[in-house]
Amino acid sequence: MIPINMPKVGEEEAQAVLEVIRRGPLTNALGAGPKVLEFERKYAEFAGVKHAIAVNTGTAALHAAILAVGVKPGDEVIAPSFTFVATAEAVVLAGAKPVFVDIDPETYTLSPKDVEKAITKKTRAILPVDLYGYSADMKPLREIADKHGLAIVEDAAQAHGATYDGKPAGSFADAACWSLYASKNITTGEGGMITTDDDVIDETLRLIRNHGEKAKYASLRLGNNYRMPEMEAAIGIVQLEKLPSFVAKRRQNAIQLSKMLEKSKRLKLPTESDSQRHSWYLYTVKLKDGTEEERNMTLQELKQKEISAEAYYVNPVHTMPFYRDNFGGGRMQETEKAAKQVFSLPVHPGVTSEQIEYIGRTLLGLL
Repeated sequence: MIPINMPKVGEEEAQAVLEVIRRGPLTNALGAGPKVLEFERKYAEFAGVKHAIAVNTGTAALHAAILAVGVKPGDEVIAPSFTFVATAEAVVLAGAKPVFVDIDPETYTLSPKDVEKAITKKTRAILPVDLYGYSADMKPLREIADKHGLAIVEDAAQAHGATYDGKPAGSFADAACWSLYASKNITTGEGGMITTDDDVIDETLRLIRNHGEKAKYASLRLGNNYRMPEMEAAIGIVQLEKLPSFVAKRRQNAIQLSKMLEKSKRLKLPTESDSQRHSWYLYTVKLKDGTEEERNMTLQELKQKEISAEAYYVNPVHTMPFYRDNFGGGRMQETEKAAKQVFSLPVHPGVTSEQIEYIGRTLLGLL
């Protein structure tokens, strides 16, 4: 089976972990061990920002960032429903209300015009998602946020290596949140990172990460245990060095696959613009005018051919029972249409050129 995604971890990562085990420390009481600090410094350089704050999951990154930009109970945060549930979950964990808006049908990311329509007196932040590794349209979102005095927390969980207007993903947000889960472009197993240029947000995040403490046993605010262990940071340092080659291979695979699939009139293929470059976390196509049943049958047939294609996200968050019952959201035409028609194909660095040829040829034969 050709997996939809697969971590590319080797001997260098193993040796980095062994070094931590042998020499220590395994962790740091304030979340600032030597490997974590090194990983943060290098990640900030990669992201083109002043600060990077390592945490133990991407969900922790989102929750901490939502709190750090000042979202409080009773506030509203505008977010897409076409995303992994953690995006909305972080808002609810902060005591705020997620206000779901529709997506742009071309990019599957947050629609700026729908965001502006959803703003109320209770709105405190906008939470765009760089879906499948393609940046949300950040300039108009930044303009809207500045106009209304709102913060932007960017969910860049899938965007390692993506750029917007020549800058790394996350550059136009007050804080950007990255996942380092095993399927992502780089991984620490579990793990997350928050990047920001704001000194106050940085200091606040470091308090939130460690029980509100700046010194041991002296909490200054409500916090949590969101620390990253040293072993994870050691893996992350090695993975970050490999990221350019990982993204280059993903891009190579995506280009090869697009050249094959453009023969089909039934598929809408992923694209890039001059100002937005993909990280190719997922290569996602849309079955034009296809039904959900047809899409699902195509996935089943691909899996029978040993190709692990997947559909993300078949249940938009606003349709999930907890969120539907507590926060509503109504109908979202483009979100619900995409959920029935899109599916993703493997292009990760472990996929060979021969396998890309097989994936493309097999899918064309099914349409």
